Amino acid sequence: MVRTGQAQRFHALHRGPGVLAILNAWDAGSARVFEQAGCAAIGTTSAGIAYALGRPDGEALTRAELVEATARIAAATELPLTADVESGYGATPAEVGETVAAVIAAGAVGVNLEDAAPEGGAALRDLDDQCARLRAARAAAEDAGVPLFLNARTDAAWLGVGPAEQRRELIAARARAYAEAGADGIFAPGVSEPDELAALVAATPLPVNVLATRTTPSLDELERLGVRRLSVGSGPVRAALDLAGRIALEVLETGSSELMVAGTLTYREANALFR
Repeated sequence: MVRTGQAQRFHALHRGPGVLAILNAWDAGSARVFEQAGCAAIGTTSAGIAYALGRPDGEALTRAELVEATARIAAATELPLTADVESGYGATPAEVGETVAAVIAAGAVGVNLEDAAPEGGAALRDLDDQCARLRAARAAAEDAGVPLFLNARTDAAWLGVGPAEQRRELIAARARAYAEAGADGIFAPGVSEPDELAALVAATPLPVNVLATRTTPSLDELERLGVRRLSVGSGPVRAALDLAGRIALEVLETGSSELMVAGTLTYREANALFR
């Protein structure tokens, strides 16, 4: 079965060789560009999907919109696809399971499920509740017959939860609990210092996933530290939006289109991506 094979391949990519670099697509076009660039797997970016629909990030999409976007991206690539389902698009574990079942049906073989508190701010969801949501996601995958890669995201560092001196142990404790709840990987955006990364790798048997930022070490250094996966998140879509804005300013303020044409795909090259 194609889906099972993709899922097994995706699991294997977390075992090496090297660090798995995930490029996060927001539509079918960006997925095709990333595939052509040679990446081994593709993720979705909830922020990018939201921006493409004129919304902010943070579950401003409906579940149906998320699933539709996931399906379009999955149809555009032969690579394993992991879907960013944010907090699961549901108030209850059962609703999280429904979301996971829907994105699996749309073509995903992995998901990211985060633990930020629904009320916002620098807080995490109750640990028992988050573990129940992870178990529901795992059960949905088992019901679908797909060996889903369940990536448990903790936002403790990203949101600055609790005293800084206690945050390392908080993240490690969450990683241990999420492993027991059925997670296959731990994603800790905001953790980027080498000593923090090494401590997290030592604290969990799960493959550690980090987010690419200005302070994230190189792929070679991440591999040395034991990190297994790097995600670019919303970086590419933000870069694309920034470039579009700078092109607009150049045209409007100087009448030049140099920025737009310099080193850009030709019309024929762009069309060839989709044939």
